[in-house]
Amino acid sequence: MITISDAQVHAWLALLLWPFFRILALLSTEPFFSSRSVPMRARTALALMLSILIAPVLPPMPPVEPVSPIGILIILQQVMIGITMGFVMRVMFAAVEMAGHLSGLQMGLGFASFYDPQHGTNSVVVSQFISLMTMLLFLATNGHLLLIETLIKSFMWLPISEHPLKGGGFRMVAEVGGQIFLLGLLLSLPVLGALLITNFCIGVMSRASPQLNVFSVSFPITLVIRTVALYVSLPRFAGHVEEIILRGLHIIETLLKAIHW
Repeated sequence: MITISDAQVHAWLALLLWPFFRILALLSTEPFFSSRSVPMRARTALALMLSILIAPVLPPMPPVEPVSPIGILIILQQVMIGITMGFVMRVMFAAVEMAGHLSGLQMGLGFASFYDPQHGTNSVVVSQFISLMTMLLFLATNGHLLLIETLIKSFMWLPISEHPLKGGGFRMVAEVGGQIFLLGLLLSLPVLGALLITNFCIGVMSRASPQLNVFSVSFPITLVIRTVALYVSLPRFAGHVEEIILRGLHIIETLLKAIHW
C-alpha cells in the first residue's frame, strides 16, 4: 500500500506553486505574452506547463510549508522577481516605442494618432508602426524563446529561498528606466539629424528669399525628407532591436545575481 505523508504533499505543492508564481508574474508583465491579444487563461496554462516541465531540474526547495506565513512571503517574493524581470524587458521595448514617438512628432505627424489595441491608448502612427515591427523582430529572432530560457536560468541564478533579497540590487531597476530616454534618442537620431539639416537649409532659404512662404513650403519638404530618412534607416533597425533585446536579457541576469540572498 502506497502512503503519502503531509510532508510529501507540501513538497510537491511547493515544487510547482513557487515557480508558477514567478513564471506567471513574468508572463503578465513582459511585452509579448502580456499583450491583450493573449488571454489570461493562455498565460496561466503556459505558466503551469513550464512549471511542470522545469520542476525536475530546479534546485532544492526550502523546507517551508507553502500555506504558512513564510510560504506566502516566498510567493510574494517570487511575484516581485517575475515582475522585475518583465519590467526590464518592457523598458527595452518602451525605448524603441519612444524612438517612434520622437520620430513621428518631429516628422509633423503628431496629429496622426490612432488607437493602439495592444496598449489600450492612442499613439502616433509612426510609433505604432515601429512597435509592431519591433514585436515581429522579437519573434523572428526567437526573443520569446531566449526570454523563457533566461527565466529557467533565473532559478539557478536566484534560487527560491526563504531568505530576504538584497535591496541594493533593486537600484538597478531605477537605473534601467533611464535607458528609455537614452536608447530612444539614439534610435531616432537619423530622423532628428535629417530634421536639423532640413531646418538649417530652410532657414538659409528664408533669409536668401524673404518673399518665400516658408510655412507652406517647409512642411511638405521636411515631411518627405524625414520619411526618406526613416526608410533608409529601417534596414539597420533589425540589428539594433536584436542588440536591445540581448541587452535586456543581460541586465536581467546581472540584476538577479545582484539581489541574490
